[in-house]
Amino acid sequence: MNIAIIGTGYVGLVTGACFAQAGIDVTCLDKDLRKIEMLRQGRVPFHEPGLEALIAAGRASGRLAFQSTLEPDLSLERAEAIFLAVGTPTGPDGRAALTDLLDCAALLARTLTHGTLVVVKSTVPVGTCERIRTLLETESLEAQSAVVPRPRFTVASNPEFLAEGRAVEDFLHPGRIVIGCDDPAACRLLRRLYAPFDPDGSRTLTMDVRSAEYAKYACNAALAARISMVNELACIAGPLGVDMHAVCKVLKTDPRIGPHYLRPGAGYGGSCLPKDLRALIAMAQDHGEPAYMLHSVETVNTGQCERLLDTLLACLAYDFKGRCVALWGLAFKAGTDDLREAPSLALARSLLEAGARVRAYDPVAGRSAEALIPDSMFELCPDPYLACEDADVLVVMTEWEEFREADFAQVAEKLNLATVFDCRQLYDAALLERHGLRHLEIGQRPASISQPLTDALQNAV
Repeated sequence: MNIAIIGTGYVGLVTGACFAQAGIDVTCLDKDLRKIEMLRQGRVPFHEPGLEALIAAGRASGRLAFQSTLEPDLSLERAEAIFLAVGTPTGPDGRAALTDLLDCAALLARTLTHGTLVVVKSTVPVGTCERIRTLLETESLEAQSAVVPRPRFTVASNPEFLAEGRAVEDFLHPGRIVIGCDDPAACRLLRRLYAPFDPDGSRTLTMDVRSAEYAKYACNAALAARISMVNELACIAGPLGVDMHAVCKVLKTDPRIGPHYLRPGAGYGGSCLPKDLRALIAMAQDHGEPAYMLHSVETVNTGQCERLLDTLLACLAYDFKGRCVALWGLAFKAGTDDLREAPSLALARSLLEAGARVRAYDPVAGRSAEALIPDSMFELCPDPYLACEDADVLVVMTEWEEFREADFAQVAEKLNLATVFDCRQLYDAALLERHGLRHLEIGQRPASISQPLTDALQNAV
């Protein structure tokens, strides 16, 4: 089989590389000439475990190619399916911005001389596939001539369920494959295309197009709600003197709840949950639905940064002026260099605005963060322990593996106030205490500023 994929972001590249590994001929296209040149040189424009090796194998086998144009060529003409993996970022009003996606569909209609299956991989509001089908028909009608017959297009929805940091694994071993299609022949083609990843077909779910479009938003909304719920429970537990670790063990044993995503943290970020929740809220608003819970989920998540800042303020005797905070981790989660909607950046900016200095370290996302926060009070460090030098407290924001086995003796020696704010539940409090470090988690606040801490604050001035 031959397919084309338009868009070489996380979704497009992972999809193309995995299909190529399965023996399918894939051409990935993008209007970004710089990105296409990088890929042709074997360089991946972002960090995703396993992807670089997969792309190298695809290029070596001749099954994976990259192009920078949609002009008529053999790759598009012979494609049995063309996947659209174009970004749909949040617009100013919270709605998904579809301009690039619709422009791409219109260009396809004017370019192709044969009918084909167009598969929308992008996360799009309900009804977008219908808009694309109409656009394809309209644009191709205008482009047809007496010699070239009008091509017939079929449009299907095939939302992605790839988590950054494990996207390759998610594609190769999917929990579910969703196909929204009203054409039986197109549905059979997509089932055949995905057969290497679901041999018995038990994980492939077929449905109408609009339901498939909505399914992605429903999954992300439910996940965001779960994260916000456990974070809010943790923040209530702290003042009550409740051990949230013990409570989460109880929650995980309840089969109605399940064990996943029950770890209080700094809130969700990244390229999917924030924008998809906003888009779903906008869809609800357009149809007169109040979406009370969705609004609350977003409010809790936004408030996490304020809670972190408040706890740090209490640690520093309610004055950030002249203080320094060490940040371990800048990417919104481990396994990626993605900084979109990263809680760490929101916290860093708030600290800087309040007059504090920030010394930060991240194994892969550091340089990108430095470009996003061009402030002389924000310093990127090449080593996690250097970030702790001259810092009052350490805040761990990303669950990178190297942070789990930290040298706490070094940390204790370098921190002025010997306090670690563990926003990812990586550490055992008793272990840190043996090194003279105070351990704080989400929902906990220093009950009071003790005399030793007061003395340390004075000495740190």
